[in-house]
Amino acid sequence: MMSHRMLGLFVGGAMMCPLSLSALTYTKEDSLKVVQLLDAGKKQTRGTNLTLFFAEQFIGVPYVASTLEVNPAEELVVNLRQLDCTTLIENVVALTLAVREEHPTFVSFCRNLEKIRYSGGQLNGYSSRNHYFSEWIASNERQGIVKEIKGEKSEGYRPFIAVQRLRLDYMSTHPGAYPMLKGKASEISRIRKNEQKLEGVSVRYVPLSLLDKGKGVLGAIHDGDILAIVTRKKGLDTSHLGLAVWQKGSLHLLNASSIHKKVVLESMTLSEYMKKHPSQLGVRVVRVI
Repeated sequence: MMSHRMLGLFVGGAMMCPLSLSALTYTKEDSLKVVQLLDAGKKQTRGTNLTLFFAEQFIGVPYVASTLEVNPAEELVVNLRQLDCTTLIENVVALTLAVREEHPTFVSFCRNLEKIRYSGGQLNGYSSRNHYFSEWIASNERQGIVKEIKGEKSEGYRPFIAVQRLRLDYMSTHPGAYPMLKGKASEISRIRKNEQKLEGVSVRYVPLSLLDKGKGVLGAIHDGDILAIVTRKKGLDTSHLGLAVWQKGSLHLLNASSIHKKVVLESMTLSEYMKKHPSQLGVRVVRVI
């Protein structure tokens, strides 16, 4: 990868204005791919579900874990050649936001990627990244980018009838699992403070027991919604991410799969998929506004 402190480059034959970021890591292949995808997005007809459209463009891209952990210090990493479940979602959302602009560019994509990846929309070190998806949701709701779907109180919150009370401490209690936390007491302390901000917060989700139902029960979930799989694992909120796809009346998951080693639309239903993973309890649902 190439690392750039200030971005000003030719893409698609046009010189783009500099991007003021503390640090940016990308390759020419990444920048060209972004421009191609934005161009394709602009050509879609009115009413196209752009979130789902962009997600489908990544089907077949290799799954690679920890694609953001490639620098000694935190930088905005742009990598569309290798994806994990989180970076798939972030790239899709950044493309969706950028394509809505009159003249979307690689620069505007990067600005949107920074906005959604970091707390308050600004890169300020490793601890500013939205590491837990609950942080990601909260930050992007504050910025008016996404909305978490939770059901209506008057309807008994159906189908969001299950509640998770957040107890986040996995990163601060397992710093050895994170290269950028090893031996860095001050960084671990900042991560712990971020975890404590969400201590005791209750969130609603659709339990696994309802995910085999059709649109009559699950109609609040739309094609292209982000599905965050709630986990029973201690210290975590979610364990996997994907996007909702309705096929023949059943809900499926489009995801960057560590099992298939690539981005796939699962052939089995979401309910069938989750029953193979005993730690998975249900899904939170997040929609790009």
